[in-house]
Amino acid sequence: MPAFEYRTITADGRRARGRGTAADAPAMVRELESRGLTVLDVAAGEAHASGAAHLPRAVVSDTVRSVAALLAAGLPIARALDIAARTAPPAFGSVLHDVRARIERGEHVAAALAAHPDIFSTAAVGVIRAGERAGDLDGAFNRLAAQLERADALRARLTSALIYPAVLAIAGGAAVLVLLLFVLPRFATLLADTGLPLPRSTAALLTLATFLRAQWIALVLLAAAAVAMALWLHTTPPGRRLRARVLLALPLVGAFRRDLLAASAARTLGVLLRGGAPLSSALDDAADAASDPLLAEALRGVRVRVVAGSTMHGALQADGLFSDIFVALVATGEEAGRLVDFLERAADFFEQRTERGAQRLVALAEPAMIVAFGVVVGGIALSLLQAIYGINPAGLR
Repeated sequence: MPAFEYRTITADGRRARGRGTAADAPAMVRELESRGLTVLDVAAGEAHASGAAHLPRAVVSDTVRSVAALLAAGLPIARALDIAARTAPPAFGSVLHDVRARIERGEHVAAALAAHPDIFSTAAVGVIRAGERAGDLDGAFNRLAAQLERADALRARLTSALIYPAVLAIAGGAAVLVLLLFVLPRFATLLADTGLPLPRSTAALLTLATFLRAQWIALVLLAAAAVAMALWLHTTPPGRRLRARVLLALPLVGAFRRDLLAASAARTLGVLLRGGAPLSSALDDAADAASDPLLAEALRGVRVRVVAGSTMHGALQADGLFSDIFVALVATGEEAGRLVDFLERAADFFEQRTERGAQRLVALAEPAMIVAFGVVVGGIALSLLQAIYGINPAGLR
């Protein structure tokens, strides 16, 4: 029997994902409904196109924009996807052909896109689903393309701001290691040949260099452990949660992180609501699409409180993750009946604050690293010069 992946809403209002087998998609839907579940979508469970998950984000956003333009010109969705697939990279083209085939078999566009979650996030699928329901599919693709382009632009600006500090840290660290592991041992041999006592600072430095050179295996193992820890922090749920909590607790970085999370939540919710999605559904999709586990947990908590009858700004304030400014903007939007407008304003505001915050962090990190490496290298140089100038020329003859 064919395998299917599905998304449902349980009797208590929570979303759930699963996998099952049935004779066909309608049979899968009937089976799920017999369990008291509300079916959101059902998709065939075959493997995704290989290599598509590593596509540049710009390729995805450009292709989505192309599909939107073709739909606005009056082409049917299947034809638009076929044309876009011809100009896309082969891996992405096969994905678009699969999406077109699913649509031609009778699936909704959102369900066909949801079959490729490595490329189309839950929030992206939610934007298209809302557009389908409102009969504005080309507008939905335009909104999705604009969202992808904004996210790419913000990510590119933040990355470019952090490149120089990263290069400085790597170059400075490598320079210190070269001094300790290769340069200092040569000086140790030259100074030992004089037979004169060394200053304490020089002797301590040479002892450290000799120890590190002798224990290079331990250094390699330490570096491997650091890489393993970084992978654990980025790829496992417990690690990602710990990393998120640590980042929020750090001074300066915590405020920057809160602004980044607020910008992400506001932008995603604004796009979903602008497309016509209900608030509870938009909160669910935004939570599923959130890359930060604490943000996902917070949005799910906000949804529970909103469904229970709370205002959105009250639900946000009760969570504690979001800043007072964000809560105030949402409250103003609710009172004015313009929640979507104020969410988009909040997204613009916090994206600008995020960029300024990144620039401030870089402005602080660069001189701090320069001073730190300068102190280390200067200390090494002064220690060696102290030993060299302390040698008695008469004792060398």
